[in-house]
Amino acid sequence: MTTALAAGAVPAIGHHHLLLLFAQVCVFLTAAMVLGRVAARLGLPAVVGELSVGVLLGPSMFGNLLPGLSDWLLPPDADQRHLLGAVAQLGVLLLVAVTGAHIDLGLLRRQGRAVGLASAGSVLLPLALGVCLGLLTPGSLMAPGAERATFALFIGIALAVSALPVIAKTLLDMNLLHRNVGQLIIGAAAVSDIVGWLLLSLVSAMATVGVHIGLVAKSIGYLIAVLAFALLVARPVAARVLRYAAQPSRPEGATAAVVAIIMASAAATHALDMEPILGTFLCGIVIGSLGPAGRAALGTLRPFVMAVLAPLFFATAGLQVDLTALARPEVLAAAVVALTVATLAKFAGGYLGARAGRLGHAEGMAIGAGLNARGVMEIVLATVGLQLGVLTNATYTVIILIAVVTSVMAPPMLRRATRHMPNTAAETEREKEFSTV
Repeated sequence: MTTALAAGAVPAIGHHHLLLLFAQVCVFLTAAMVLGRVAARLGLPAVVGELSVGVLLGPSMFGNLLPGLSDWLLPPDADQRHLLGAVAQLGVLLLVAVTGAHIDLGLLRRQGRAVGLASAGSVLLPLALGVCLGLLTPGSLMAPGAERATFALFIGIALAVSALPVIAKTLLDMNLLHRNVGQLIIGAAAVSDIVGWLLLSLVSAMATVGVHIGLVAKSIGYLIAVLAFALLVARPVAARVLRYAAQPSRPEGATAAVVAIIMASAAATHALDMEPILGTFLCGIVIGSLGPAGRAALGTLRPFVMAVLAPLFFATAGLQVDLTALARPEVLAAAVVALTVATLAKFAGGYLGARAGRLGHAEGMAIGAGLNARGVMEIVLATVGLQLGVLTNATYTVIILIAVVTSVMAPPMLRRATRHMPNTAAETEREKEFSTV
C-alpha cells in the first residue's frame, strides 16, 4: 500500500521554487504599490506606475545594474516563470470579470452603432497602416525564413489591437467606468479584443499550416456559440448557483460560487482555443445582469483583486522589455516609426469611427485615447510571433515596447480628453447602482 501511494504521489513544489515565488510576489507587489502611489501623486492612474515595474525590474535596468541578484530573483527557468505567471493570470481574469459586471447593456444597445463604428475604425486603420509598415520593414528585422506577407500581417495586428484588461483598470482607476464615455470605450475595447484574438488565430495558422475556409468558419462558429451560450444558458445557471450558494449563515459561499463560475467560463473559452479573458468578461456581464445580489457577490472580490492580484499582473507585464536592443540604430528607428504610427492610427481610427457613429468631438477624442492601450494582447501576440519564427528578438522588443508605452500613454491622453465632460444624472445613478461591484 505504501509503495503504491509513493509511486502515485505527486512531487511537491521544490523548496527553492517556492522560496522564489514568495520573494517575487513580495517584490513585485511592493514595487507596484509604491510606483502606483507615485503615479497617483503625479495625477496619473495607478496602472501607469504598475506597468513601469516590469520595465524597471526587467533586463533593461535591474538586470544590467545588479545581474547577480536579477538572475536569482528572475532565473531563466520556464517552470519558475509559469508559477508567477499563473498567479498573475488569475488576477487579470478576475479583473476583467469585475469590469464586465459594470457594463450597462441598455446603453450599449442604444449606442450599438457608435460602438461598432468606433471599434471598426480603431482596428481597420492601424491594421492597414501596420501591414504597409510591415511590407516596408527592412529584411534584417524579419526572422530568417519568414514570409513577408505573414510578417506584415503580424505587424498590422500588433498595431491594431487594444488591451481590455489595461483599459478596464485605467477606467476603474480614473472613476470613468460608470460614465457614458467609459461604457462606450469598454464596449468598443471588448469588440476590438475579440477581433484581435480571431486575427491572431488566423495569422498563427498562416505561419504554420496555412489558412483555409474551415478554420475561419470554425473560429467564427465558436464565437457565435459562446455568445449564444452566455445569453441563453449561462444566466439562468448562474442565478441558480448563486441562490444555492448565498446562505445567510455562510455569506462567503456566494464569493466562492462566483469565482468558480468565472474560472469555468475561462476554461470553456480556453478549451475552444479562444482567449480565457473573453469568457470571464462575458461571465462578468452575466453576473452583473442578475441584479444587486449578483453584483454584491462579485463585489466582495474587488478589494483583493484591485489591491493585490491586478497590480501583480501589470507589474509583471513589462518583464520582457529589453531596451538594450534599441542601441542598434535600425531597431531604434523601427521602434519610433512603429510607435508613432500605432498611436496616431489608433487614435484617429477610434475618433473617426465615433464621429461616424454620431458621437461628439469630446467623446470621439476620449474613445480614441482610451482604445490606445495595447498591453497584454500585444505581449501575447509578440510572444506567438517569436515562437512561430516570424519575429526576431529585435522586432519582438519593438512590439513589447509599443505595448507598454501605449498603455502608459493612454491614461493621460484620456484624462485630458475627459476633463471638461461633466457627470450627467444618468451617470450618477449608474455609479450608485454599480457601487457594490
